[in-house]
Amino acid sequence: MEYAFLYDLNTLKLMIPYSRQFINKDDVQAVGDTLLSPLITQGPRVGEFESALRTIHDCADAVACSSGSSALHLAYAACGIDEHGIGIVPSITFASTANAFRHLGAKVLFCDVDPATGLIDLNSLEQNLKLANISRKSGAGVIAPVSFAGKVAPLKECRRLADKYDFLLVEDASHSPLAWEEQGGEIVRSCTCEWTEYATLSFHPVKHVCCGEGGAVLCGTSGEGEVPRRMATHGIQRPNGPDSAQPWRYEQVDLGWNFRLTDLQASLGISQLSRLKDGVDQRRKLASIYNQKLSTSPFIDMIDLPALEKGHSWHLYIIRFKKAEFRDQAYHFLRNEGISTQVHYIPVYQHPYYRKLYGQISLDGAEKFFSGCLSIPLFPGMTSCEQEKVIAKLALFLKQAG
Repeated sequence: MEYAFLYDLNTLKLMIPYSRQFINKDDVQAVGDTLLSPLITQGPRVGEFESALRTIHDCADAVACSSGSSALHLAYAACGIDEHGIGIVPSITFASTANAFRHLGAKVLFCDVDPATGLIDLNSLEQNLKLANISRKSGAGVIAPVSFAGKVAPLKECRRLADKYDFLLVEDASHSPLAWEEQGGEIVRSCTCEWTEYATLSFHPVKHVCCGEGGAVLCGTSGEGEVPRRMATHGIQRPNGPDSAQPWRYEQVDLGWNFRLTDLQASLGISQLSRLKDGVDQRRKLASIYNQKLSTSPFIDMIDLPALEKGHSWHLYIIRFKKAEFRDQAYHFLRNEGISTQVHYIPVYQHPYYRKLYGQISLDGAEKFFSGCLSIPLFPGMTSCEQEKVIAKLALFLKQAG
């Protein structure tokens, strides 16, 4: 995630970002129309957005909320996670995947990852499941595989292990709308909840769909939307219909949160969602160009590339330096050349909060992936000139470093 405080605004305007929102006139018109309507929050647009999400992701229900982090929070809560629960997450992810468990009081166990992809390692997952069931006396258990960078997590095998050890499954699909992959002879699609209880989305500006901020909980059955929808609105439900003697009556039945999405945000989301398929196609084309251009010297001698897969939805294009010391050097070199890059991610267990909570942890796959990873620019609307500049400047750095 890129933060504005890294650069002043004038510098930001001149940089090629690692990612950014793509806003057109339709988006502006959609938000403007809602701004001039009677209801700019708790109006009809949120329901329309949820309906569109259900359709495009082929899931049973969708609950829009205020962020990808709140979506995780709601999904875990709907699975019954509390202070007696255990959450299992891959170490390479944004901290929210783990933090949402901690906000609910649960213990977090960290899995190792495949050092080439950053995806959850199944052997490490099973070891953690065995460990969890030794210590778990009561409470729910949830595995939260991340479909990292746009590549589908091994959801089919995660489902098998979840069932074997009596855990539930929530896919963090913030990076992977419309992604798919063949797993064990079957096509496994992100976001559909075919293999999971829930999946979660983020609508941060660098994601495939931008709402400014926002998120959604996608549900495997229509009934599974009831709890996150109620908990996103303070835990309140309305027991009476509009024709009753007291249609105004509401009751707080749970201690929920204010995780609502506004109609302004939903309007932007509806407009953006209409271009999701085109945006993914653009990302795939850019990734294909990178793989073609970076598969030659000097690149191939000094960096590893992500595999070019048909179903990848390319939230991020992550190169991995074979010599770890070159990663940070490249970051600064490219920044000085007007190119913004980012590191996705620091292993979550390295953050001071988790070190203080759980002590020193080091997992080989996560450490190896982190030590050399760098996300280079890829986003809808990226021009051929911008991509050519990234490639040329990366080549210049590698020639100087080599």
